[in-house]
Amino acid sequence: MSRYPRILLALVLALFAVSCADGQKSKSPDHQTGALDKENILYIDLKTGRVAIRLRPDLAPNHVARVKKLTREGFYNGIVFHRVIKGFMAQTGDPKGNGTGGSNYPDLKAEFSNEPFKRGTLGAARSGSKHSANSQFFICLFAASHLNGSYTVWGQVIRGMERVDAIKLGDQARNGTVDIPDKMLKVQVAADAEDHSVLKEAPSP
Repeated sequence: MSRYPRILLALVLALFAVSCADGQKSKSPDHQTGALDKENILYIDLKTGRVAIRLRPDLAPNHVARVKKLTREGFYNGIVFHRVIKGFMAQTGDPKGNGTGGSNYPDLKAEFSNEPFKRGTLGAARSGSKHSANSQFFICLFAASHLNGSYTVWGQVIRGMERVDAIKLGDQARNGTVDIPDKMLKVQVAADAEDHSVLKEAPSP
């Protein structure tokens, strides 16, 4: 074999290796989720353990900024999941615990996107006005395509979804109202936390 075909073969093999490496990255859950960017990871501690959430400032920068601000103020610690509907979602973030409360900050303008509501997606809860989100949010237990484009997506569970599944369900006849509800024991931005062992767990499906 002459020198030039050897060089060409080496280039082809090198390009193939790079292509395979990129393919492996694209299949990696952490490559897709950016799970190691701790400034954009939220930890929620439940009675069953820790849940890790990838924040999505690329989709909803103002909502993510609000969630991080409230988290760092300790606002979410101890707040209950006041509305949990089987097969749909678990809602929290209301200091009153009945769905009527919020923070002392102004409501947020909607940041709707094309990102679908799927299992583990976090969305901003709001009233009839699309610009009424404040501190409340919900975690989808299953896909909820009827919410697509009408509610702001700001996060996605990447670890511990089985712990979200274990949150106490509410009364179906009362629109998911929960008696003696489970709560968020502690909420932290991962960059502020010391224990990151949850990120070593298998990615949530």
